[in-house]
Amino acid sequence: MRYKYILFLIILLIGCQQKREVNTTFYYWKTVYKQNADESKYLQQLHSKRLYVRIMDVDGRSEPIPVAPISFADPLPDTLGIIPVVYIVNEVFKEKTDEQVKRLASNVMRFVKGKVAQAGKKGYRELQLDCDWTASTKKQYFLFLTEVAKLNADRQLSATLRLHQLKNQASMGIPPVNKVLLMCYNMGNLRKYGKQNSILEIAELQKYAGKNLGYYPMPIDVGLPLFSWAVAFRGGQYIGIAKRLELNDLKDPALFGLDAEGLYQAKTDLPQFGLKKNDEIRYEESKPAEVREVAQYLSRYLSEKPLNLVFYHLDSTILKNYPPHELEKIGDLLR
Repeated sequence: MRYKYILFLIILLIGCQQKREVNTTFYYWKTVYKQNADESKYLQQLHSKRLYVRIMDVDGRSEPIPVAPISFADPLPDTLGIIPVVYIVNEVFKEKTDEQVKRLASNVMRFVKGKVAQAGKKGYRELQLDCDWTASTKKQYFLFLTEVAKLNADRQLSATLRLHQLKNQASMGIPPVNKVLLMCYNMGNLRKYGKQNSILEIAELQKYAGKNLGYYPMPIDVGLPLFSWAVAFRGGQYIGIAKRLELNDLKDPALFGLDAEGLYQAKTDLPQFGLKKNDEIRYEESKPAEVREVAQYLSRYLSEKPLNLVFYHLDSTILKNYPPHELEKIGDLLR
C-alpha cells in the first residue's frame, strides 16, 4: 500500500507540473519612451525580462522612410532588455528590385542599432519585424528578412504572423526567421458597419487557428490585446477611430444615445472627437474574460515549447482596466 501511495503522489506531482514555460511582457508602442511608475509596476509584478519596443514605422512606396521613430526621454532600466520592433507597411515591398530591398535591410539595421544605443543598451538578443505581407509581396519581403538575418548575426530574428498567414501557409509561405509571433487581435473587419468586435472574437480565431498552430514549422509566440477603441461611421460608412473618445463619454446621455443598430449616435456636433450629429460609434474592447478565453483556446493547440506572451500594449491609461492578477491568470492558462 505504501508503494501505491508513493506512486500516486509521483503521478499527481507530474500532472501538476507546468507543461510550458511562458515569459510575459508587453509591446511599447508610443513615440517617446519615458519611465512610468505604474507601467514599471506591471513589468515587475509579471517578472518581465524584456520589452518589445516599436522603433519606427517604415512607409513610402517609392522611397521608404522612417515614420514616427521613437525617442528616449529615459533609458530602459538595467533590469529590462530590449527587443526592437520595426513595423513596415506592406506596400513598401511592391515593385521593388532586389537591390532596393537589400538597401532597405541595411538602412533599417543601421537605424535600429542607433535607437538601441539611445535606449541605453549595448545590444539585443532578438529583433522583430512586423508586416502584413501578402502573396504579391511575399517574395520581396522574404528577401528582406533574409538580408536582415545576415546583418543580424548571432541574434534571433522574429516576424509577426496574422491569422490569415497562419491558415494559408501554402500561398503565404513560411517567413525565413527563427520564430513568429501570432497576433491574436484585430481579427474582424474594422470598416464593416454594424455590431461586432473586430479586436477580439473567439469564433473568428477558431476559423484560422486550431490545428494550424500545431502544423506551423517553427516556434510560435503569442500577442494578446489590452486595448479598446471607438469606431466611427457616418451614413453607414467607416470614417475612422474617434480619438480621445472614452466609454464614459459614450454613456453621457447629453452627448450620445443608442440607435436601432445598437450603436451610439451623436446627438450634436462634437468637434472635440471629430464627430458630427448622427455619426454612429461602435465601441470595441478586449475584456479580460475574453482574453482569458482566447488564451485557454490557444493553449490546447500550441506546442509545449517555451513561448513569450506579449500584451499589446504597455500604457498606464489602458492598464487600469487590467489588474496584474488578471494578466497573471492569462499567463497561467498558457502554461
